[in-house]
Amino acid sequence: MKSLIEDIAKALVDKPEEVGVAEVDGERTTVYELRVATSDLGKVIGKQGKTARSIRTILSAAGTKLGKRCVLEILE
Repeated sequence: MKSLIEDIAKALVDKPEEVGVAEVDGERTTVYELRVATSDLGKVIGKQGKTARSIRTILSAAGTKLGKRCVLEILE
């Protein structure tokens, strides 16, 4: 899951070397914290949050298969 988020984010941004994903495990929920360069933040979020919503949908579908709830947080 972590590598999936990294691959998607690296494909979207201008500075792929600054993409980082941290994984925080809980009992039933896993939180993924995505960090990108400040100049690339808008590209990951997209117009009206559509790109971020799409990434979260993919993550949710993949998490459902594993029986876990997955949450994506985009950090500055």
